[in-house]
Amino acid sequence: MAGETALATLLRSMSPQLNDGDYVFCTLPDNRIPPGCEAIGSFREQEGLTLIVERQQAEDAGLSFDYVAAWITLNVHSALEAVGLTAAFASALGKAGISCNVIAGFYHDHLFVGRADAERAMGVLRQLAADAE
Repeated sequence: MAGETALATLLRSMSPQLNDGDYVFCTLPDNRIPPGCEAIGSFREQEGLTLIVERQQAEDAGLSFDYVAAWITLNVHSALEAVGLTAAFASALGKAGISCNVIAGFYHDHLFVGRADAERAMGVLRQLAADAE
């Protein structure tokens, strides 16, 4: 099933959802995921494996982290080749002073924002969607 590519439709249909929990980014120089850690996402970099996990799992495994994030899913099925969606929400969040780390999945975009900014980010995203109507 092909995803949406029309920017106006993507923005109107974002339907942001704040997922429960606190999430952290860790790096594993040996690329080994500790037992008990279920990755939300990962990316292999030259320095090691970046792992996104629930905060409690990282703490239980003794992994270090600096940034505690909230996870927001945009429930619109965006095509991987869609143009402009990331720029639109990143610009809106940036204007509000909210840092955002983005992961593109096959079906949806996933935003990780600072835990303290979660509700404000949801408001910015909802307003962006409303303005696109």
